[in-house]
Amino acid sequence: MPDRLLRIGEIAAQAEVSTRTVDYYTSLGLITPAARSGGNYRLYDPSVVDRIAMIRRLEDHGVKLDDINAALTASPSTGLPDLLKRIDEDLRTLREAAATAGPEDHGLLTAVAARAHALLTAALDIAGALPPPV
Repeated sequence: MPDRLLRIGEIAAQAEVSTRTVDYYTSLGLITPAARSGGNYRLYDPSVVDRIAMIRRLEDHGVKLDDINAALTASPSTGLPDLLKRIDEDLRTLREAAATAGPEDHGLLTAVAARAHALLTAALDIAGALPPPV
């Protein structure tokens, strides 16, 4: 038996966000109601709670809602392998720069690298939450 559909207040409570946030994400197309009730209330699939959590994690890492929406609505990217190759190359270049950097530059590179690490960790969390390929 499939999970029952949830009203906006139930989604908000389970996702630990306000109903305004659910409303806003719906208006942006980040989440979509599965149906409407007889009283015309929006009803959401329970999986929306996980999607909201993912959106919040990305927002916490500074990813703009417009970028999140574009990524969620885009067709599957064939450019991911190329992007990962560029990241590898950039990391190699960063290691070389860090090896010759002065103390002030080293601190700046450390801050930037920490930010990049946080974003990569968020990406790995999202990848780990994906269902296995069929």
